[in-house]
Amino acid sequence: MTATTQLFSLLQQLELQLQHAQLWSEVPPSDEALASTQPFAIDTLEPEQWLQWIFIARIKAMIASGAALPKGFSMAPYFVEVWKNDASKSELLMLIKQIDGVCA
Repeated sequence: MTATTQLFSLLQQLELQLQHAQLWSEVPPSDEALASTQPFAIDTLEPEQWLQWIFIARIKAMIASGAALPKGFSMAPYFVEVWKNDASKSELLMLIKQIDGVCA
């Protein structure tokens, strides 16, 4: 399985897990919120909003266009910190760590 195929599969799983956890939104954040320049749009979005509206959307668009995928990033430390007191996010954290591994 190629890294691109593996990443696409993990993104689909992440999307399903966000939906299952009722963290998926049908209504996008405002354009202003999406335009944040802060890491993870920490000043305007909830962590799950960033995953849905920025990360998943952008990576899927990159895959669809055949663009080179980003490498050498790590999202897990941020999500571990913000969800450290929420055991219900363990499946999401596992998927995020797997995505980090594919993109290492």
